[in-house]
Amino acid sequence: MESVLVAIDGSPLADRALEYALDRYPDVAITVLHVVDPVEAVYVAEAKGPSEGRSYVQAAREHGEELCARARALAADRGIEVTIALETGNPAREILRSVEANDVDAIVMGSHGRSGLSRVFLGSVAETVLRRSPVPVTVVR
Repeated sequence: MESVLVAIDGSPLADRALEYALDRYPDVAITVLHVVDPVEAVYVAEAKGPSEGRSYVQAAREHGEELCARARALAADRGIEVTIALETGNPAREILRSVEANDVDAIVMGSHGRSGLSRVFLGSVAETVLRRSPVPVTVVR
């Protein structure tokens, strides 16, 4: 194995997924990917209120940059250098596109643990990636 993609979204399970990858693959090239979902950005921004002159997506990208900086610092604390990627789009599609574009050998990601109707109505990035990925996927719970 030469390269692993770790998808992060700021959730505790995504943090656990990153920690898992850093522990399991310390000598493998790790890319940490955060995808800004423009649709979700609008919903989150509406719930939080005005965004101080920034677009919803711009505010979400800035938050994504903070998440990526935290991920880089966590890796550095363990003596591991990671590559950071920040994309905008549908999270599942962007994760899969990154796998193809960067010749990734495996994916590590967290799961929100949704089940039943919430999973059907809200969708599941992890489930979509699991079903469509051409490489092995480890989902951390």
